[in-house]
Amino acid sequence: MHLRYIELFHAVLTTGSITGAAKLLNISQPAASKAMQHAEDRLGFALFSRVRGRLQPTSQAMLLRDRIEKIIQDVHDLERLTKNMSQPGSCPLRVTCTPTLALTLLADATALLRKAVPDVTAELSTQHSAAMCESLSLRDTDIGLTLQDTGHQNLRQRVLCRGQVMVIAPPGWWPEAELSQPLSIGALANQPMIGITVRDALGNMLQSHLAKVDPAPRITVWVQTYQLAHSLVAKGEGLALVDPFTARCGGMHSVQMRPLKPHLDVILYAMHRPDNPLNPVQKRFLDLVRQLAQRMLAQR
Repeated sequence: MHLRYIELFHAVLTTGSITGAAKLLNISQPAASKAMQHAEDRLGFALFSRVRGRLQPTSQAMLLRDRIEKIIQDVHDLERLTKNMSQPGSCPLRVTCTPTLALTLLADATALLRKAVPDVTAELSTQHSAAMCESLSLRDTDIGLTLQDTGHQNLRQRVLCRGQVMVIAPPGWWPEAELSQPLSIGALANQPMIGITVRDALGNMLQSHLAKVDPAPRITVWVQTYQLAHSLVAKGEGLALVDPFTARCGGMHSVQMRPLKPHLDVILYAMHRPDNPLNPVQKRFLDLVRQLAQRMLAQR
């Protein structure tokens, strides 16, 4: 099946008609009809049937649909990659990071950089780690900030700073004198907690440690983001285990926090492509991120 037939097939699926597909592909309606007939003749079966004035995919076409969608997406990815490769250095600061880091580090680091280098342009986005790796590989972005060791073979990963897992609680939960003392994970037994179902390395590590607590914490609310857990804790819904940056978002008085015992490392990583050395602006940005992160983690 030639690529032009695949594009036509996808266009008809998208618009529901040969006329709509022709407009989408910027070809004439007779040319689109002729190409569809050639595709069906070549395949030996019909791809669409007309139902109440609209083209509906046949059962054979439905079996092809997922493969066709993937091919079209791969073609779009290839177009993005080649376009980005043809414009090296067009945007000196293109950064993507996880939502937690966007709230606590990205905006401040960008503002400081723009004070130092007023003419710098920036494109900032938030993504989870898997999408971040794809974005970097496709050259949509140049720097990724994450708390996950992605192990991606085609990306260079550097450590910016280290923190540790924190227990957060509603204001007034613990006496002030105890806030500098680590909280044993055993102290979470039978305590009200926000359950976090994040399926990443940190989430899996936290779940494995909580599974050993007896009796188990009392969890009535489950969430998929650390930020939502923080918001619920601030509203008095219980305790939560989070990364040190989430623990500090929302101001120093929105929640109480204590280090978890045993000490569980949380590492801030910067990622970039090894074939794309960082320019001076990008290096300065990462230095600012490192300084801000270290300063934040030093706060109690």
